[in-house]
Amino acid sequence: MARGSRRSSTVGGRPDGAATRASLLEAAGAVFAESGFDRATAKEIAHRAGANAAAVNYHFGGIEPLYEEVLAEAHRRLVNYQDLARVVSTDQDPKDRLRRLIGLLVGVVRSESSASWPAKVIVRELIAPTPHFEKLRREELEPKKALIFGVISHIMGVAPDHPLVAQAALSIMAPCFMLLIAEKRLTEVLTPLDRARVSNETLADRLANFTLGGIAQLVAAELGG
Repeated sequence: MARGSRRSSTVGGRPDGAATRASLLEAAGAVFAESGFDRATAKEIAHRAGANAAAVNYHFGGIEPLYEEVLAEAHRRLVNYQDLARVVSTDQDPKDRLRRLIGLLVGVVRSESSASWPAKVIVRELIAPTPHFEKLRREELEPKKALIFGVISHIMGVAPDHPLVAQAALSIMAPCFMLLIAEKRLTEVLTPLDRARVSNETLADRLANFTLGGIAQLVAAELGG
């Protein structure tokens, strides 16, 4: 049974409606990051937002649609589609676009925002997907995936839906995902990356070289390139 019935999020012209909705979204992000979807309650979210107990249902139609909204907002804050499009949709050589793409991802996972609720919410969802992952996949992941696959397929000289493109994309995302999900203390032990010595630019360049080398090997082994 759904945890909240769908109702209109229209505020009916009340001047404080947009501010209340925004406060609920921020509070929900923090609660979902701390407790996960299963243990979060509309009451706790409303309390943190300084709103009445019925506010979640009134503005979002229940805790389930609110969670879907939080997922989408979290991913937008971490990797904005427009920023990604600017990086990969230039006239530069596709290998240079890939380097810029990896630089963008490294900047995200090594920024202070990686400790914020958007990152924690996304990590929770990726590790233990809820039934609400589908909306995140459809609205946020797929459009961004298309941009990334387009760059990789151009480098490999194959169609974006070729299986090798997905394999190459995995080699890009895996180290970034590890840096995102692991606590900073753990990554410092497993992969000692002193920021004073290994800048974002240096790390991104190393990951790009690794990725491009792997792509070249895939092409040579599988496509005879």
